[in-house]
Amino acid sequence: MKSVPTMTCAELRQYDARAIAGGIPGIVLMESAARGACDLLLAQKVTGPVGVVVGKGNNGGDGLVIARHLVDRGYRTHVELLVDPAAFVGDALLAYRAAAFVNVPFHSAWTDASTMCGRLASCEWIVDAILGTGSTGPARKPMSDAIRIINQAGKRVLAIDLPSGLDGDVGTAHEPTIHANLTATFVAMKKGFLSKEAPNYLGEVHVIPIGAGNPFVPTSTPPEISDRLA
Repeated sequence: MKSVPTMTCAELRQYDARAIAGGIPGIVLMESAARGACDLLLAQKVTGPVGVVVGKGNNGGDGLVIARHLVDRGYRTHVELLVDPAAFVGDALLAYRAAAFVNVPFHSAWTDASTMCGRLASCEWIVDAILGTGSTGPARKPMSDAIRIINQAGKRVLAIDLPSGLDGDVGTAHEPTIHANLTATFVAMKKGFLSKEAPNYLGEVHVIPIGAGNPFVPTSTPPEISDRLA
């Protein structure tokens, strides 16, 4: 793993910003990332139900897109919402609306995460879409409760971008942190993944491109429309 190029969380945010400025909408980046993660999950020969645990922000948005694709492909799937849908904004809000449009089953767990226990008990896989690279410090309720419940459920876990609770830059595992079997990380390995502590939580890591170019190769500046039409 140490020979693999890495990026910091700030560098990855800059990469996303450049892609958006270059003409790739944020929702397209989210769709590409989540679809790649969904494909990775289904490559594990999933047969049973999947529970997708969703927090606020774009990490939660990724989870909502994954749930939509799973339902669209006929897999038994439900979403555990750790945030009131009224709090979704931007691309995460678009992802929520699209998931609702295809009748993804939602369960409200933001006031009492313990209600998740029984529903997750029937799942074969759990998707951790709780906290992403923008999170710092230990998780707060109800996210912290949800992380503990997932860890205690005894199910296989796919972490989206990084296990919730793990610092992407330094690799510190806050209390609590998801113990994943698989991590679908986007664009590049996170710098913190190389710490001695991180592999205990990451499981098998797969780097998924999001259709915005190699982050280690300079991109060209898009010409003005008038120039392209000349």
